[in-house]
Amino acid sequence: MIKFRLVLFACLLLLTATLLALPKKPALRGQLSGWATINPEKRYQTQVGLRYIPEVSLETALSATGSLAIELSANVYRYGIMKQSSRTEFEGDMKPYRFWLRFSTPHLELRAGLQKINFGSATLLRPLMWFDRIDPRDPLQLTDGVYALLGRYYFTNNTNIWIWGLYGNDESKGWEVMPSSDKKPELGGRIQVPLFTGEVAVTYHHRTAELQNTAFAGWYASAGKIPEDRIGVDGKFDIGIGLWFEGVMVQRDIEISQLRYQRMLNLGLDYTFSLGNGLNIIGEYITIATADRAFSSGEGTSFSAASLNYPLGLLDSITAMFYYDWENQNWYRFLNWQRLYDRWRIYLIGFWNPDEFQIYQTQTEGSLFAGKGFQVMLVFNH
Repeated sequence: MIKFRLVLFACLLLLTATLLALPKKPALRGQLSGWATINPEKRYQTQVGLRYIPEVSLETALSATGSLAIELSANVYRYGIMKQSSRTEFEGDMKPYRFWLRFSTPHLELRAGLQKINFGSATLLRPLMWFDRIDPRDPLQLTDGVYALLGRYYFTNNTNIWIWGLYGNDESKGWEVMPSSDKKPELGGRIQVPLFTGEVAVTYHHRTAELQNTAFAGWYASAGKIPEDRIGVDGKFDIGIGLWFEGVMVQRDIEISQLRYQRMLNLGLDYTFSLGNGLNIIGEYITIATADRAFSSGEGTSFSAASLNYPLGLLDSITAMFYYDWENQNWYRFLNWQRLYDRWRIYLIGFWNPDEFQIYQTQTEGSLFAGKGFQVMLVFNH
């Protein structure tokens, strides 16, 4: 896997150097963010951190209809967790964030490298969160990318077809609890067609999961590589109220019978009320179940979620998010006030959650969002 990434980076660096040698100048951008999180519930822990994401991009025309583009960015961060009556613990990393090359025409796009791939209709609780980990609570909407080759074709009637292949991704992504084998390719595709006042889509993906170094390794008698197939169906329609659904079935060839099938179903809606500056409300419900047969009852859980967004003016807005865990009867609460300038953004976030998360927690870089507390974040874009 390391050899594959080195070869990929070498090829993309060579292409980057070629593009940068062209007369057209590249675009240089970046995002610097700093935050402080105080969580009295965790023995009065305080986290202070900095993150910088520099980005270089360039696009050049190859013909009257075709163009070649490249994007290169990194994720550089460091944070410290200060505990009462103890020393501060520091962690940090510098890693590639995006590194891809894209060829595009008015109807075709081919993109290779470290990239973000996401799709689907849901917003807060997404069954089709297969390759990203975008957290609706995160103001910056950050997520690691995947090493992939992605092709998309767009027809004139708004039908579009996606085909992808992934390789060299050895960390869990999306809802995965077992990472993929980094020596076996992952393959899949998606077709999306217009229907009535909206669109529907069918998505498929095949991968080989790796059980070694996971909690399931001791349960599996064979080599520990699990073939897995996923199929998803989703749709979104505008009938005055926005309505959508997402459903996913996952089948695994595994000896642990209760993990052979996983089902996820999301139903959602959104509407903007003409109150003051406009109140937007999003509501979703998701049910998740695992079973030994495709449509048996199995074991699972369900969540409801709601998001309310209200612009206070040209610069300020406030967003509230609520999640309810029906199985454990727990509430998750988030309140975010933001002020936006041309280059600066200020966020004040309050949270009141259970001590242990049951919904996915994708803030892997030291999040303290369990329990009660608040966060201040300052962001500068250049």
